[in-house]
Amino acid sequence: MTTASTKSGKIVNVITDADKDYNLTESDAEMDARAVEAVKVAIEKARFCKKPIAKYDDEKKAAYIEYANGEKKYAE
Repeated sequence: MTTASTKSGKIVNVITDADKDYNLTESDAEMDARAVEAVKVAIEKARFCKKPIAKYDDEKKAAYIEYANGEKKYAE
């Protein structure tokens, strides 16, 4: 588990995949799984409707928008 601070100074605990079995309750884990599935469904719906999808490029360390025609436009 690591910590991060927000712009307002609030400290947030970030639980990694390796730590989640020790720090999450069964209810928390179920809520996490549902959130992950909801995001997957939302992305598939956007793809089906030919709407742009926001993504993150790990290699370039930059966010971008991917359009239905495959074009990528990186954030400035």
